[in-house]
Amino acid sequence: MRFPDSEQAEDSPATNDAVAGPSSVGLDHPGPSNGHMNGNGFAAIANGSAVANGAGNGVQKHNGHSKQSSAASHSLSVARVTLPGSNLYDDSDVDRQEFVRLVVQSLRDVGYIESAATLEAESGYAMETQEVADFRRFILEARWSKAENALQRLGVQDREGLWDARFLISQQKYLELLEAQKTTDALQVLRNELAPLDVDPDQLHILSSLMMCSEPEDLRQRAGWDGAAGNSRRILLDNLHRYIPPSVMIPPRRFSTLLHQANAYQRQQCVYHNIPTSSSGFSLFADHECDKTGFPRVTTTILEVHTDQVWLVDWSRDGNFLASTSSDKSVIIWGIGPETEMPVREWEKRHVLNHPYPVISLAWSLDDAILVTGAETHIMMWNTKTGVCIRKIDDHSEPVTALAWLPDDSGFLSAGLDFRIVLWNTEGQRREDWATLPVRITQMVVTPDFTRLVAIGMTSPLPVDQRGENDSATPGTNGAAASIAPPKEQHRLLVYDMASRRNESSILFEGELTSLSVSQNSQYALISRSPDDIQLWDLNLGRLVRKYTGQRQSKYIIRSCFGGFESNFVVSGSEDGNVYVWHRDTGVLLEVLEGHGEGSVNCVAWNPCNERMFASCSDDRTIRIWEAPPSDMIFDSPVVADYPPTAAKGKGKTRQRWDGDGADASGSSSTRT
Repeated sequence: MRFPDSEQAEDSPATNDAVAGPSSVGLDHPGPSNGHMNGNGFAAIANGSAVANGAGNGVQKHNGHSKQSSAASHSLSVARVTLPGSNLYDDSDVDRQEFVRLVVQSLRDVGYIESAATLEAESGYAMETQEVADFRRFILEARWSKAENALQRLGVQDREGLWDARFLISQQKYLELLEAQKTTDALQVLRNELAPLDVDPDQLHILSSLMMCSEPEDLRQRAGWDGAAGNSRRILLDNLHRYIPPSVMIPPRRFSTLLHQANAYQRQQCVYHNIPTSSSGFSLFADHECDKTGFPRVTTTILEVHTDQVWLVDWSRDGNFLASTSSDKSVIIWGIGPETEMPVREWEKRHVLNHPYPVISLAWSLDDAILVTGAETHIMMWNTKTGVCIRKIDDHSEPVTALAWLPDDSGFLSAGLDFRIVLWNTEGQRREDWATLPVRITQMVVTPDFTRLVAIGMTSPLPVDQRGENDSATPGTNGAAASIAPPKEQHRLLVYDMASRRNESSILFEGELTSLSVSQNSQYALISRSPDDIQLWDLNLGRLVRKYTGQRQSKYIIRSCFGGFESNFVVSGSEDGNVYVWHRDTGVLLEVLEGHGEGSVNCVAWNPCNERMFASCSDDRTIRIWEAPPSDMIFDSPVVADYPPTAAKGKGKTRQRWDGDGADASGSSSTRT
């Protein structure tokens, strides 16, 4: 918005200071403000009225009072610059006024009060009007009636938005009166201001129940509110932003928000991004881009103890142990050694857990003290420190295909081909049948946020109706026996609400579903489907987002998973013996990692605590650990090292060594497509 046309900006009187505290006597007496603490820019003394008639709404280290006065007098000598057009540049579609106002806001937020005033004077653009500054002051000084009256003048026109804004103001007023133990006044607000706003009865009941609080601390705790002397008024002001047009009242730290959005987009488009944002930094001088040096694309360790195909690998929660299952009927717990000056850490076979049948499912407890395994219809609980079986459970009537330890550490779930999901406590005692699903469950995951249970499975074909000799013929067959083809199997993705156990969605697929995993943010499900594709589903929207292709999967169970920082990658085994890696958000195939021998790569698992490490297992009886190359061994093209183990196989230790050229003994390599 423009200042009045003149060569210089005009000065406006500074407002009075405000003091934090609860509302004063009466229902709408001007109360103290909690916004000026540490010069956060919300208080009237920092509202920029000296020149801008507005307010900084970020964090400031200055209270703005004396500085704005000097800035105002300084601005009188600043000549206004009039530029042609309204865009920032001739070839730009960015509005110059909006840009300048955001710069002014940012300058005030960080404490450059005089610079902001000078820019306002020179450009002629005020950050905000006096009405906006007054509205801020009314909220922060608890002048509730004045704040409500200002809403329509600030552009809140629709009835629903106006009522919502008034509710927020009256609710704050009500809570502050209760905190000040003015119960009678609070009751009047509840009856005369809140109730007429058509508030949800349950919400109104919750507010009325707060009148039973005898102590202010009890009130603050039950209401989830930090009081008049805390940040509640600033939080209220932020919440009111959504009802006021942003062109009138600029959202807090808007420039910073735009910069972070740009950075987030750049990281999303960076296909090899695999480091935390805090580690990578955030420069405004260049677009963000990662090379592949931080990507795990070389084999650093080969674990060779299993005597038959390795079917499944799964990391412990702390990333220090790896459990592997094999058709040799054993589960091996591997331990990774501590970091040393050596480029590659040692691995050690900790325990071999023997089973009567091959294990096809397992789960770690939250503290990694227990490993639960499923072999045929048996569930076995193991002490991971001693390798001793502490409980054996026989409850399912068909193979146990999935196990999931609950995120709240209250126990675990088991699922099987018998259609059942059973809930167990941490001691392995059966609590209840959690659900009976309409499919034979092949895999199940509880989302990390504990809101959903996701499962995949197949429906068994119904038996063909066999009629007896005396049964009548099927109509339309002229007495001949009807030839009825058996129905095909159906494969489904099922999503359940954990709290209500209500089925949210049931999605029918063509082709067998062999693998299921969920992203760390609980938003996406990754499903391997035969033949030859992996699908990414948005659980919140219930729709297919993306497909990943290239790997081979037509005959066997191949498991895929998310990996890397913020689950940026999708990685899968393949029947051609390779490991495939895609960028999750673009679907770009990044790497085809060679190294395993003949047969399928059955499973991959990314280390949950190390974004630069994952494991793969294969029909070749080995487990490979993939890591980013050591800092002194960066290759133009990825190389897998297959040196002979430095320790005997019988001890279960295998460590790879690098030579000076980074070549490997077997000549295996990684190719990029």
